[in-house]
Amino acid sequence: MKPAFSDSSFYRSFLTWWLVCAIIHVAVIYNEPYGILLCVTDSIVSNSLLAASCLLIINNMRYYLPRQEKYWYILVISTVLGVICMLVSQWLLMLIGSSTPVYAAFVKDSSTIRFAFDTLLVGFIAMFGLLWYTQREQTQAARRQADAEKMTRDAELFRLREQLQPHFLFNSLNSISALTRSEPEKARHMIQQLSDFLRGTLRKEQKQWVPLQEELADLQLYLEIEKVRFGHRLQTNIICSDEACKLNIPALLLQPVVENAIKFGLYDTTDTVNIELQAREEKEALIVSVSNPFDPETSVAGKGTGFGLASVQRRLFLLFARADLVQTHTDNTTFTTTLIIPQIHDKDHTDR
Repeated sequence: MKPAFSDSSFYRSFLTWWLVCAIIHVAVIYNEPYGILLCVTDSIVSNSLLAASCLLIINNMRYYLPRQEKYWYILVISTVLGVICMLVSQWLLMLIGSSTPVYAAFVKDSSTIRFAFDTLLVGFIAMFGLLWYTQREQTQAARRQADAEKMTRDAELFRLREQLQPHFLFNSLNSISALTRSEPEKARHMIQQLSDFLRGTLRKEQKQWVPLQEELADLQLYLEIEKVRFGHRLQTNIICSDEACKLNIPALLLQPVVENAIKFGLYDTTDTVNIELQAREEKEALIVSVSNPFDPETSVAGKGTGFGLASVQRRLFLLFARADLVQTHTDNTTFTTTLIIPQIHDKDHTDR
């Protein structure tokens, strides 16, 4: 663990504390017969020994931080160092002041007070060091836990995004295979569109957030591929305000929602189907709604969200810790999925 006195602010505070203690020490013991020089010497010797003892305790706690026994530890070490500081300072001061009998007698008579003061002061510093290192350790533990949770969250987000690609890729390859003999020109066009879409997807692998305008551009590539598959049966309408286009959205979030709409809108009918996407800004959030027609008697859209919407809901929950950001409702023969994307999100992800 990083030592406390390696922190410049702690070092300045420590020096300021002992300077104040030294000045107070001189003011308390000053007496005319002793002279100012002996009082200053007494203060320097006593406070230097105390400061060295306190630094020893603080540095020792870098390697050993008492747990359950912390109160006994502080009591014992404070008493031992208090005795040592008192004896050493008394011996040195007796040598320095031996030529002044009055001062030598004062040093001898003040040994009890010096011991009590040294013990209390060392105990106070020991308690301060214990609290400082404990708080530092808890902060580091909380940071490590947050980093571990973030890595787990990012790994799950990545896994959810990766699960969508094979599903879409297999469907597209099956369609290309079906078009190869009957309509080779469409097959070639679809291969080119699929290539452009996958290239754009690879560019986004390291991005968590993108502007909605960029997401819609990639979504348009996806829709062009689907239109080759379904022909004139698939019609799309995208409505996005200028303000909404500038807002951010998790990368590749809309494709599974639109794919879900196409699945439940087209698979149960041979008629032309219109998929509508609307985006607007509302209360510092991006609201995206995707609507598709469905037959209440044959469609299963109203019974659940399936893998596509479930993965979208899971991604938004991991990002915002909210389970109400994906909403679905039916209105006669229209099924609508609404996404609520708060614009207060992890800035680190936005810049990737």
